[in-house]
Amino acid sequence: MAVWQPWMQSVFCLLPVSFKKINTAVYAGINNLAACKAAKFVFMVTVHLHQLIFHGFHGLYPGEEIIGNDFEVNLDVEYHVKKDKYDSLKHLVNYEEVYEIVKARMAINTPLLEEIADSIIGKIHHRFSNVTRITISIYKLNAPIPHFNGKVGISIDRIFD
Repeated sequence: MAVWQPWMQSVFCLLPVSFKKINTAVYAGINNLAACKAAKFVFMVTVHLHQLIFHGFHGLYPGEEIIGNDFEVNLDVEYHVKKDKYDSLKHLVNYEEVYEIVKARMAINTPLLEEIADSIIGKIHHRFSNVTRITISIYKLNAPIPHFNGKVGISIDRIFD
């Protein structure tokens, strides 16, 4: 059986009431309901930016730095938002700002997609400190592989404390 950890309280407060009633063994781990209300983190929000297409000069194969390729980026940014903070973008992750971060980074020639993805994650987390998780996939749409039809890519999923 898992040992109750302090971080579990804020996560548990996010669960629907029906889950709490059914899972009384887990529910017993919370000292009182007032603690849930005091946490104020009521909602988990995910911002999705999918099928973003960029032309870039990323890759290790000869000629990729000259001809370039088309890349598809899919990005999910998860964060907590306080119940009463939906009234202003200053409390939310602005998807336009996230797009500009991705766009700026995709314009910088880099051999490896992993390096690009890691850099994008770092820049988003630096700009939005309330982010708890970022998942990014970057696909090369026309990989220079003989007789290959499809796309190749990488994904990174980073969870922040």
